[in-house]
Amino acid sequence: MRQLVLLTGVEIKEYLREPGILFWAIFFPILLALGLGLAFSGGGEKEKTVAIVCSAADCVFPYNIESSEGKLLGNEKIGFTRYQFEKTSWDEAILMLKKGMISMILKVEGDEIQYHFDPNNADANYGYLQLSAAIKGEAPDPGNITILEQGGTRYIDFLVPGLLAMGVMMSCMWGISYSNVDRRNKKLLRRMVATPMKKYNYVASQLISRLMLSAIEVLLLVGITKWIFDISITGSILAVVLLVIAGNVAFTGLAILIASRTSNTQIANGLINLVVMPMMIMSGIYFSYHNFPDFMIAIIQFFPLTILADSIRSVFLEGATLLNVMPQLIGLFAFGLILYAAGIRIYKWY
Repeated sequence: MRQLVLLTGVEIKEYLREPGILFWAIFFPILLALGLGLAFSGGGEKEKTVAIVCSAADCVFPYNIESSEGKLLGNEKIGFTRYQFEKTSWDEAILMLKKGMISMILKVEGDEIQYHFDPNNADANYGYLQLSAAIKGEAPDPGNITILEQGGTRYIDFLVPGLLAMGVMMSCMWGISYSNVDRRNKKLLRRMVATPMKKYNYVASQLISRLMLSAIEVLLLVGITKWIFDISITGSILAVVLLVIAGNVAFTGLAILIASRTSNTQIANGLINLVVMPMMIMSGIYFSYHNFPDFMIAIIQFFPLTILADSIRSVFLEGATLLNVMPQLIGLFAFGLILYAAGIRIYKWY
């Protein structure tokens, strides 16, 4: 028993002597929970935008479309949702749907309202149940639902480009950052740098290996989803290829910077999660980042994963050309090269 107590004390002391580990293991999850809680609670009130498409000049709609206050629905038990109604054309509404700005379109013809959405989208389903019950004052009628099946309007169409972008990030962050820290910890980097190896060749080899893995991932993901879900690239295939390369450059630079100093794999794990987790949750991979408050959206749009996911999604769903995504390509390349230069300058080989 005395041995067990002493050994347990040793483990606790080792843990406490690494303040970095203490922060990432205990305080970081708390901070992340607080941040996400604030982002999603919205002070007890959520806000959603619904596109209104009218067949006539005068829109016969129960709520004031022009009002900036929208319509507040819900109760204290399930929470409140404020619906903002935006009158627009059908084509513009479809574009908003593809971008993830809305999840449902209401088409008004006379005094009839038709709901257009993908039933596989939980957010759209909830919105339909809430809105239809409030407008009609009775149980929802399945007869006024039109399932959106055209390319780019389904949830799976929104999801796949985001997963592709996230795969690029995860491959670089874990495949480069963690492996470099692990090699430094095992003294492998010291042995490698003692050989005639050129340092830039070492870093270049990691980027090339990531590009090869990304090529396999893209081909498999696009091929399988095309076969099963009939997903297609409506824009420039060359733009997708260059965006994947630019994404690898951006996240390779970030990975090198993160792995430039520490030799502790637990600290490296915390640093990687510090970068990966917020972007994975907030950058619009699984759901639109337009669900966040406006002040957060202004920040989220500058995340490298957000830029990459939005750009790939625009090529897949909106038919974007190489010229359309050129600013994003330049931004991602510049971001990666700047961080690479900073990381390699302070890089610790032993």
